Amino acid sequence: MAALHLIGGEKGGVGKSVLARILAQYCIDHALPFTGFDTDRSHATFRRFYGEYAAEALIDDPSSLDALGEAVVAEPGRRVLVDLAAQTMAPLSRWMEDVGLFEVLAEAQVPVTWWQVMDDGRDSLAMLDRLLRTHGGRVSYVIVLNHGRGSDFSAFHASPAKQLALENRGTVIELRKLHEPAMHQLDLSDASFWAAVNARGDGALGLFDRQRVKVWLNKTYADLAGLI
Repeated sequence: MAALHLIGGEKGGVGKSVLARILAQYCIDHALPFTGFDTDRSHATFRRFYGEYAAEALIDDPSSLDALGEAVVAEPGRRVLVDLAAQTMAPLSRWMEDVGLFEVLAEAQVPVTWWQVMDDGRDSLAMLDRLLRTHGGRVSYVIVLNHGRGSDFSAFHASPAKQLALENRGTVIELRKLHEPAMHQLDLSDASFWAAVNARGDGALGLFDRQRVKVWLNKTYADLAGLI
């Protein structure tokens, strides 16, 4: 079904683009039609790895965001994945209010899911709280605790922000840490997850790193079932 998936976190380095890549590969592997948008001008990570599927969206250009919004309702059954750069929630939220995006999507029966990627720092908690108080129950939330960017999420589990998320149709999932050398090699190769698992030869992952990626993806896919 058509759906808008916003992948954010507001701070740099929490793993937003990694999650966007996982969601794109999940759609490919499960034959789910999708279109991607990348709002990160500096790194364009999503477009680098999935350029066949992802276009640029300029967060400070209303015309560019209008095109993104039109893409959401253009084709029934097509998901739209948006990789949000750091510090983009405020301009994006202003555009949403200006164009009445939630009303347009409600009329078209297109749900919105906001994937909030978090490390274990307190600033991630503050950003989650601000997100929830900005959009409330107008969207569904998936809170992604990224163990590649933190190991102690006890502050999150004890926080009012977690309770507020659960009260607003929130789901909490944990993104397992991938073996660091394998993740590093993946990033250096500019390869999709499919290519990383299947490529052979110079610059490719070794046998057991390929297997690590495959096992990690399969476990992550099980956690994503029913969310995208």
